[in-house]
Amino acid sequence: MNPSHRREFLEDVGRGMLLAGVGAPLALELGLASTARADEESKPLTFGDLEPLVALLQETPKEKLLPALAEKHKAGTDLRTLTAAGALANARTFGGEDYFGFHTFMALAPAYQMAQQLPKAEQPLPIWKVLYRNAHYTQSHGGRAKDVLRRIEPKPEPMTGEKVREAVNTGNGGEAEKRLAALGSPEDALNAAILGVEDNHDVHSAVMPWRAWVMLDFVGKDHAITMLRQSVRQTAKRCADSHAKPEQLAQTRKLLPMLLDQHKLLEGPNGKRTGDNLWLAGLCETVLTAKPEQSGGAVAAALAEGFSPEHVGEAISLAANQLLLRQVENMGGNMGFRTHGDSAGVHMSDETNAWRNMARVANPRNRAAGLILAAVDIARHWEYSTNRKPTPGHQKDPYPWKEHTLDVKGTSPEELLKELDGAVRENRQVRACAIVHQYAVKGYEAKPVFAMLRQYMISEDGRLHNEKYYQTVVEEFATTRPAFRWRQLMGLARVAASSYGYSQQDKPDGRAPGYEESRKLLGI
Repeated sequence: MNPSHRREFLEDVGRGMLLAGVGAPLALELGLASTARADEESKPLTFGDLEPLVALLQETPKEKLLPALAEKHKAGTDLRTLTAAGALANARTFGGEDYFGFHTFMALAPAYQMAQQLPKAEQPLPIWKVLYRNAHYTQSHGGRAKDVLRRIEPKPEPMTGEKVREAVNTGNGGEAEKRLAALGSPEDALNAAILGVEDNHDVHSAVMPWRAWVMLDFVGKDHAITMLRQSVRQTAKRCADSHAKPEQLAQTRKLLPMLLDQHKLLEGPNGKRTGDNLWLAGLCETVLTAKPEQSGGAVAAALAEGFSPEHVGEAISLAANQLLLRQVENMGGNMGFRTHGDSAGVHMSDETNAWRNMARVANPRNRAAGLILAAVDIARHWEYSTNRKPTPGHQKDPYPWKEHTLDVKGTSPEELLKELDGAVRENRQVRACAIVHQYAVKGYEAKPVFAMLRQYMISEDGRLHNEKYYQTVVEEFATTRPAFRWRQLMGLARVAASSYGYSQQDKPDGRAPGYEESRKLLGI
């Protein structure tokens, strides 16, 4: 045994024997128990059988990572295991607090889901792309020496979600995660994390608990606290950063409780009413263009009137999509050309998708709260953008317009897909929307369009958003009724055309960092 490890082992044994001898009450009086907890919490967080692979992903420089992954691939390491190790490595490194770190974490599960839709030889591509990016930011962060997540001791007294929220709202992420660890089940932990999001929310804090929850399918529920610690640390940090604006923070936190109480939704919605297409279109437009408090109120009223959360969520999702389709083309400024990355449409589509998914697994009260918050955030984006000076960022009518569809020449699926490929490569966003529109009008199946756009969502940099937005569109297309679902694919076409050739790291060919090297290593 390594001498230092042997010394640590003997110290642990000796401390344990002393604690056992004096008993817990006296140990607390003597300060021995708190010392033991402090020593425990200073230790690294480890992950059993996955630890060697997790350590490899954290410790390997990005220049050497892809050959190492190729060796693991040849040796039989499956992509599900690799994805799990990547999530644990990211969580331990960043703890949900680093902007680039949590973007990378949130792309991992969508990358795996993309991989399942590819030919077997190409399946590692989206996952390796995200892990290469993770290695880049891990190095920038400082690697293992700067691990954010370490072992913690749960609070010894009984805990509730409200007590977790109280800690988050003091900006104390360390206390919040200890309270989180004392809860009874992964479901309790998810609902507690959601409470912290409600009081300190933005698109990132809303998406994080959902992506953490999805990752339990890979890492197992035994790691639920590790995954969800990221959410409470993220929201606690956001709360601490907002303390300079106490009035704004108080105003933000006032609306949701008022709407839940006013519409008697504190016990959650129970309705199963189905709105027709006219109802859906009307609620979509209200959510998008009303004042934020009115947008949230319209959603709360619909839930109180007995409309199904699924159908209310469908309207909110379509409103988020309209932010993308109504963004003014070439409006000038930093966002003048891009609709990919951190555009309002992509951000709000991802946030709404997260709230809709959490509504399906959260408790009834949080089901209503999440949908209301999604609507409020969409309306805030619309209000801010349409008041933008000197040029509004969004317009009344969505793309494509009739003049754009008349310019589409193809009639067969093959001709239209060829035109779409050209539009993406030429960065012609509105033309890409128009081609998908005409493809839908002719009644062709969606699968080939998804396949074409997916290749670009993998190959292009995408500002850390392509993977999760692609999965958002896959899910929202599947849960949106036929009369409206192709709007989601038009949005994806626009984002693909926007991201083609754009590189966050100034690569001359515009491909995502590590993408071409991955293809060579896979022999593609």
